[in-house]
Amino acid sequence: MSPPGADTVLVRHGDLNTKSNTVKRYMVDVLCENLEALLADRSIPGDVERKWNRPLIHTTEDAVEEATDAATDAFGVVSASPALTVSTEKERIIEALTEAARECYDGGAFAVDARRANKDVPYSSEDLAREGGDAVWAAVEDEFEPEVDLDDPDVTFGVEVRDECTYVYLEKRPGPGGLPLGSQEPAVALVSGGIDSPVAAYEIMKRGSPIVPAYVDLGDYGGIDHEARAMETVRLLSEYAPNFDMDVYRIPGGETVDLLVREMDKGRMLSLRRFFYRAAETLAERVDAHGIVTGEAVGQKSSQTLQNLGVTSRAADLPIHRPLLTRDKQDIVAQAREIGTFTDSTIDAGCNRVTPDRVETNARLEPLLAHEPDDLLERAEEAAKNATLVAP
Repeated sequence: MSPPGADTVLVRHGDLNTKSNTVKRYMVDVLCENLEALLADRSIPGDVERKWNRPLIHTTEDAVEEATDAATDAFGVVSASPALTVSTEKERIIEALTEAARECYDGGAFAVDARRANKDVPYSSEDLAREGGDAVWAAVEDEFEPEVDLDDPDVTFGVEVRDECTYVYLEKRPGPGGLPLGSQEPAVALVSGGIDSPVAAYEIMKRGSPIVPAYVDLGDYGGIDHEARAMETVRLLSEYAPNFDMDVYRIPGGETVDLLVREMDKGRMLSLRRFFYRAAETLAERVDAHGIVTGEAVGQKSSQTLQNLGVTSRAADLPIHRPLLTRDKQDIVAQAREIGTFTDSTIDAGCNRVTPDRVETNARLEPLLAHEPDDLLERAEEAAKNATLVAP
């Protein structure tokens, strides 16, 4: 909801405020670059300005809603508000609140949240909030009986008085939070045709790490539909990061999957995951990434018990990051829907077709090594070296 004449987006960040001044300046610069890229990618008119410790997007009234939506897709943004820019004169602020009330306030309890960074103005925040509240009340009392609730209002009229101007807004639209994308080192993200891995990739991006997407081609156990789903989820993730390369490394794994199905029964899925991890680690060395990201969660599948995760993780020396480790499936599905990566889950996942009748939930490394192909990890390294780039 925008006040009449809104022409600016106030962008707020959170974790950046915990950093040293030097690091914070760097991260705000990265955030501004990402905001500019999102606006350009979506053909939204607007100029990004770094101002009083937070970015501003100067745009038009027609585009302010789209610009706000773009801002709330930027990693590192806690919230954003479409706002009207007026002078610091109290009379002009009161006029803006009156007009906003007449146009946008049609019932429920309200509050005026006034903040004053410019201490040179001849009024206090309390004065402005009180007089602003009176103005809102007077603007609508002929239409309905307004109600004031300072603790839990239905509508909050926000006012921020700064050095040169004042911003009036009606909502704080939530963003993803986290850190600006590109402020941390990249990681290889293993993506599949399932629900979990793109959400895990999104979560690591949210902490500032660009991803290098990698898809393991399972041959006959994957198929065109499975790969198409993986590519589509990466394409959707790339909309949050238009200034980052999101081409997918396709790692050939069909021959190895066939081998595991023929030669292994118990522990087969664990050896397949060991293949994934070593391939991802080899790719990470190739692209100078600093970790591996997966969508695993404790106990979600038989291969994801704590014991099994410990065994499979030993196939790689790089850290394996699992952002969804303690998440419930329904929460992951809800987030997949929210970020747009949820797709038809009735399509069989390739690794499900590899699963043997008898699953291993409490593996030990030595017995597993005795049953898996001796050259499994060498196969993984070779497959990663032969990986090809595919545009999502």
